[in-house]
Amino acid sequence: MAQHSKLAHGWPEALRGFDRALRAHGMAEKTRRAYGVDLGQLAEWASAQGRGPAELGPRELRRYAGVLSERGASKATVARKLAAIRSFYRALVERGELDASPADLVASPKRDAYLPRVLRPREVVDLLERIPASTPLELRDRALLELAYAAGLRAEELVSLDVSDLDPDGEELRVTGKGGKTRIVPAGELAWRALDSYLRRGRPALAVEGAEPALFLSKSGQRLSTSDVRRRLSLWTRRAALAGGVTPHTLRHSFATHLLEGGADLRSIQELLGHATISTTQTYTRIESKRLKNAYARAHPRARA
Repeated sequence: MAQHSKLAHGWPEALRGFDRALRAHGMAEKTRRAYGVDLGQLAEWASAQGRGPAELGPRELRRYAGVLSERGASKATVARKLAAIRSFYRALVERGELDASPADLVASPKRDAYLPRVLRPREVVDLLERIPASTPLELRDRALLELAYAAGLRAEELVSLDVSDLDPDGEELRVTGKGGKTRIVPAGELAWRALDSYLRRGRPALAVEGAEPALFLSKSGQRLSTSDVRRRLSLWTRRAALAGGVTPHTLRHSFATHLLEGGADLRSIQELLGHATISTTQTYTRIESKRLKNAYARAHPRARA
């Protein structure tokens, strides 16, 4: 967030008030910080022109969106920042500091269609089976990535898991997702086999006295971070000789796409992924549609002139 001391014209008070409102609504700290950064940038831009929050209208906010684009921000980034600005102005209206929100009259740029990378099932097998099961760290990584793919978890959800979240008898786990919402997710036999090996032979070797309840521990006995997950996945991706760019979200996308290809319905996939709306899950129908079009173009005798 911008330094409040550098701002003028009512911005420091407005930003602090908005942050308090977000805290009161129980918004996740990571999301709240992101809002703070986005609004701090708007505050700096407006302050440089001598304008406070109440002195920005739709025209100025459209000009600001244009400035972001000129600076190289993608359509998705501009749309995200405008969403933060809308929330900020709606909070001002709710507190009676403004009669109406100027941001509600500013349209977001239409986002480019985004089709996430998906691994083929054979590539997932090559990646996971490339990880040996001899050292504690290898046992941990095998269990970590098996579970990431088997349950379609976000990196944040993986590192938030505690040992008590596992239900081996039911082959289920309790996952805390975005906004603190919990869901019960099944995982397959191979993931549970890897978890069992890690819990018996890997985690005890990593745990230190008074170790925290985290399921996945670092070599110093601390809870893994999301950057640790990305780093270890990158290591095993190179070992499996897969093309770069494989992230924890790639495994999540692959999980959802392979379920769809196997006949699972969108509503079930939505629940497993923890998506708040079905529209987010519908991304995977575009992936499947693209795959089918490619298969048609390769195989049908009348696909090309």
